[in-house]
Amino acid sequence: MITPNFLKPGDTVAIISTARKVSKEELEPGVQLLEKWGLQPLLGKTIGAEQNQFAGNDSLRTADFQAMLDNPTVKAIWCARGGYGTVRMVDGLDFSEFKKHPKWIIGYSDITVLHSHIHNIGIETMHADMPADIGKRTVEAATSIKKILFGESYKISFPSEEKKLTRTGSASGQLVGGNLSVLYSILGSASSVNTDGKILFIEDLDEYLYHIDRMMQNLKRTGLLKNLAGLVVGGMSDMNDNTIPFGKTAVAIIAEAVSEYEYPVCFDAPAGHIKDNRALIMGRNVKLHVTENNVTLDFN
Repeated sequence: MITPNFLKPGDTVAIISTARKVSKEELEPGVQLLEKWGLQPLLGKTIGAEQNQFAGNDSLRTADFQAMLDNPTVKAIWCARGGYGTVRMVDGLDFSEFKKHPKWIIGYSDITVLHSHIHNIGIETMHADMPADIGKRTVEAATSIKKILFGESYKISFPSEEKKLTRTGSASGQLVGGNLSVLYSILGSASSVNTDGKILFIEDLDEYLYHIDRMMQNLKRTGLLKNLAGLVVGGMSDMNDNTIPFGKTAVAIIAEAVSEYEYPVCFDAPAGHIKDNRALIMGRNVKLHVTENNVTLDFN
């Protein structure tokens, strides 16, 4: 995998939206953060644009992202927010110039489409918080982005929760994944990734428990869970249930789906739709170490 060039003070970071509409005012915390780091924010034409729930129509969102991909002065693209819409514009993108001059693509949630699509091109991306919400996150969530952008040594350690469901062990492999619902929605497309020998990360928000089960069963039946090197589960936040309960939590559903395999499995990683949403380098060959009390993800 190719690692995009690291940034230095004075470099330009574009902020665009591939999905839901967003105002300039909502992005102020992200803009101020970039300026604090000595970087130059450049707002795209999608910022403030509106077509129903989208940040302008599909053509505008495609053109805005394309312009930033092809702009040699732009050293990173920070997606403004998630929502829905990236899948509607990704097939209109031309990555020819991007392949010659890779740059960091940053975001999460709906941006999982781009992480997966660009993984198949062979370039690393950053699964991380976005300008619209970065002001509500932990200090660690913001500093993790800075560490990766500026090429600092980076690893994540967190307590090993869900001890009855955790499976200890060590593994290494390329990190892939993102939002479970989005991964499920792009299966069979040009953006779907081969997970064999890789460490899969998943997270989700505001889903019905039976649908978590449906998605995990799909990943299992299509072989995406069988040959993993490891599984890292982030935030599974604000789940919903039916009047007749499903009978299992989201983490229990996930644990059951991978119970017949032997690779290490951990839960409650500090990434996803949670306050402590730390950055992950997608495509990076990472080292995963899961013990009874602690989990380490080493990106170095």
